[in-house]
Amino acid sequence: MAKDSDSVRNEVRRVYARAAKPEDACCAPSTSSASTSACCDGNTPGGTAAERLGYHASDVAAVPDGADLGLGCGNPQAIASLRPGEIVLDLGSGAGFDSFLAARAIGAAGRVIGVDMTPEMLAKARDNAAKAGITNVEFRLGEIEALPVANDSVDVIISNCVINLSPDKPRVFREAWRVLKPAGRLAIADTVRTAPMPPEILSDLAAHCGCVAGAASVDELQAMLADAGFSDLRIQARDSSREFIREWLPGRNAADYVVSATIEAVKPGTPPCGCC
Repeated sequence: MAKDSDSVRNEVRRVYARAAKPEDACCAPSTSSASTSACCDGNTPGGTAAERLGYHASDVAAVPDGADLGLGCGNPQAIASLRPGEIVLDLGSGAGFDSFLAARAIGAAGRVIGVDMTPEMLAKARDNAAKAGITNVEFRLGEIEALPVANDSVDVIISNCVINLSPDKPRVFREAWRVLKPAGRLAIADTVRTAPMPPEILSDLAAHCGCVAGAASVDELQAMLADAGFSDLRIQARDSSREFIREWLPGRNAADYVVSATIEAVKPGTPPCGCC
């Protein structure tokens, strides 16, 4: 059976705090102090880890050194259609990789808010921003189930392989709906479950922290989003992601159970005057 919510949340916080350290930085680290997952593979025949997720080499070159930790399962920037002057919220912002790319897209008139529950990641992201002189982004400590963000204040929410880690996904989507402006939109990359998981994976905290055991199905995600009030739902699985996902849980082939997907949705309403 799956672990309780507090156990999952505490272990995710511990594991990603360790991932913030340069010597440990790696995608989907295991709960073992001795090893990390193979999904963070640096340069491979298929390109860098970021390129395998759908980013361009120019994206990696555009962010401060140390911002790209190889964490993620896709590229939310590719579906976000960010515009100059927008306010963007990055759920689970980590060391700031997607936040910095969004900051470049929205320009000086826009603003990015990164939220992460791991103080070590926040410190790293803030240091990266300061070293690079990026002033239109800020990083806040908080959990994605209780966002430190005002109602109706954000144009776009992005996230990269983070919502699957939450033990209360319906609350995450209700919070997303709360902070988005009318006509605000979600642009998320995450894992989705494609087959029933064996009990030994569901009960494994490493599989939770590794973006596998906590993944919801497409039908479940659609129901959560609709219940939260979203419309224009669009979830597209990326079968090609199985190539790198199969490396995530050595010996257990995570690609038998999850794939990466893009998740898009809109908060109904009329955009505030001047936003488009």
